[in-house]
Amino acid sequence: MEKPGSLALVSYSSGARDFPGCDAAMFLFQLPEDVLFLVLSYLDPRSLCRLSQACKRSYMFISRDAVWRKKAKDMINTGLTRHGIDLCPSIPLKDRVRVSHNWNHGVCRKDVLLKWKINLLPWIQLDCDVLYLSQAANISAYHLRAEGGKLQNNRVALFSGHQEDVCRFTLTDTHLISAGGDGKIIVHDRGSDYSVEYYGHNQEVNCIDCKGGVIVSGSRDKTAKIWALAPDRFGQCLHTIPTYDRVWSVAISPSLCNFVTGTACCENFSPLRIWDTERCHLVSCLGTEFRRGAGVLDIAYESPFQLLTCGYDTFIRYWDLRVSTRKCVMEWEEPHDSTLYCIKSDKNHMIASGSSYYGVVRLWDKRQTRCLQLAPTTSSPVYSLCFNTTHLYAALASVLYSLDFRTAASQSWK
Repeated sequence: MEKPGSLALVSYSSGARDFPGCDAAMFLFQLPEDVLFLVLSYLDPRSLCRLSQACKRSYMFISRDAVWRKKAKDMINTGLTRHGIDLCPSIPLKDRVRVSHNWNHGVCRKDVLLKWKINLLPWIQLDCDVLYLSQAANISAYHLRAEGGKLQNNRVALFSGHQEDVCRFTLTDTHLISAGGDGKIIVHDRGSDYSVEYYGHNQEVNCIDCKGGVIVSGSRDKTAKIWALAPDRFGQCLHTIPTYDRVWSVAISPSLCNFVTGTACCENFSPLRIWDTERCHLVSCLGTEFRRGAGVLDIAYESPFQLLTCGYDTFIRYWDLRVSTRKCVMEWEEPHDSTLYCIKSDKNHMIASGSSYYGVVRLWDKRQTRCLQLAPTTSSPVYSLCFNTTHLYAALASVLYSLDFRTAASQSWK
């Protein structure tokens, strides 16, 4: 006996219309669209998938992105930002919601994409279907296979020029800008072999960012520098800012008006400071209570007013500059008291972090206080990570891993 209000569902096939459940579904989908959208909004994703199997009309209607948009925005890593911008319009929202279920429950398949013989501190960036990986003094670019998220056999580009290891690099639409342990900054043209290199700092350049034709670099020499990306001004330092502490991370605000430096916290001031990009004046210090040595290793802006930070003190902190600069609005602690080397956000609800504890990648939901899932890799720290709606890529000391979250997506919804 069925519960009141339940729907009798059958699998869609050529003979489905012989069953009364199909007639009920066909009647339901004859309602006006605005009424139908309202009715379907009360169903959870699993029920929607089952209803879509009742008949061809239900399948076609429920496959629309409009049916899934609100549900997708409330779930993690579906490609919809907090403001409703769709970052992956080519993939149906229904499919992304299915895969989001796996992200939430940690259902994935782990694959080794690359291995190398010596331990390094690699950095990775993902640009559409191209993965960029730094190994020692070089940066390689690999196309991702459309069917499985794995790397194609041969790299498509190699960026070189440093005499020592690449510390960090960043991408723009036209350039790859790298920072090295040799103190050099190299601007590579992504579409050709052309590059410009110059000595940016007296010691290793630990971090770099670029937005809107402006480059910001930070170094062990206790300075941050601003450079122009314009072709006629390559190599020209616009400003030098003494930070009086080693700079481990930098990030330029999406508004381009400000940038943040994260330092080693070996002096008696906040390791997080906001600077005016044009005048290079100190705008504000973030936080008031940091332990000595609680250096900030990674910074990720989500909007001109919101940013995430992590580092040696084992916390992920979420700052909203509209609320306060003295205290973060939320924070999450690494359960094993381990250093957090890197963070990435889906611009909505999910954060991924890489720690020094047994190669653990953790997934966090900002609406919760504890981590969602963890994905152990090996005993090496996770130095860098990036992800799209289906895969997460993690770079460790001697291996590059892929976590495929499409695994068993359909089975988990049955």
